[in-house]
Amino acid sequence: MTPLHTPVWFITGCSTGFGRELAAYTLSLGYPTVVTARHPEQVSDLVAGHEDQALVLALDVTQQSQIDAAVGAAITRFGRIDVLVNNAGIGYFGSFEESDLAAVHRMFDINVWGLTAMTRATLPVMRQQRSGTVVNISSIGGITTFPSLSFYHATKFAVEALSESLSQEVEPLGIKVLIVEPGPFRTDWAGRSADEAPQTIADYAETAHLRARASRDNSGKQAGDPVRAVKAIVKAVEAKQPPLRLLLGNPALENAHKKIALLQRDFDGWADVTRGADFPLDE
Repeated sequence: MTPLHTPVWFITGCSTGFGRELAAYTLSLGYPTVVTARHPEQVSDLVAGHEDQALVLALDVTQQSQIDAAVGAAITRFGRIDVLVNNAGIGYFGSFEESDLAAVHRMFDINVWGLTAMTRATLPVMRQQRSGTVVNISSIGGITTFPSLSFYHATKFAVEALSESLSQEVEPLGIKVLIVEPGPFRTDWAGRSADEAPQTIADYAETAHLRARASRDNSGKQAGDPVRAVKAIVKAVEAKQPPLRLLLGNPALENAHKKIALLQRDFDGWADVTRGADFPLDE
C-alpha cells in the first residue's frame, strides 16, 4: 500500500506529448505512476530506472475491458489512485462540410467517451478514498474556435461541460476536477496525431484550408514548452486552492480573453431583447 502522502498518478496516452512529459516528470518526483499507452513498448524508455514506482500498462481508452483491467491493476499495485489524467486524445482538420463522419466518430470515441469511461471507472476508487483529482486535458479549443476544427472543438467543448458539472457533483466528496486548456505547444498534436478530411471543397480555401495549413506548418515551432506545461499542471494539482481551469501558454490566455470580450459584446448588446423574452413582471 502506498503511503497517503505519496500521490499515485494514473496517466493515459503516455506515448507522446503531454502524457509522455507528465509521466517523466511525476516519475522524477518519485511519485508512483501508472504509465499507459496503446503500445507499451513506446514508453519503456520512460520507466527505465523507475521500475519500483512505475506500472506500465497497455490501454486503449475506447476498450472498456482494458480500462477496467488497468484500474484494477493500479489498485493491486499501489492501493489507490490519487490523480487521474485523461490525456489520450486526437485532433482532426477539416471544414464542417468536408469532414469524414467515421473519423469524427472515432475522435469522439477517444476524446469524449474514452475520457468518460476512464473517469467513471476511477470515481468509485476516489469516492471510497474521499480524495482525488481528475485532470482532463482540454484545449483553448474548448473555449474558443477556429476554422477547420469544428468537430475537434465539439469534443473539447463536451469535455469542458462534463468536467464543470462533474466538479460540482464530486467536490463535496473530497474530489477535485482540473480542466487543462493548452494553446499551441510543441507536441505532436498537429502532426501525426491529427487526421485530415479526405476531400476538399474549394470554397473553404481561405478559411478551413488556410487554418489547417498554418497549423501543420507551425508544428514543432509553437511557443509552448511541454516540459514547463507539465510542471504547471502538477503545481495546480498540488495547490491548496486549485483552479477549475488552467490555461497554458500566452496564446491560450489571449484567445480566452478575446472570447470573453465577444461574449460580453453579444450579451450586453442584446440585453434588452434578452430580457424582453420573459413574461412582463406585472402579469
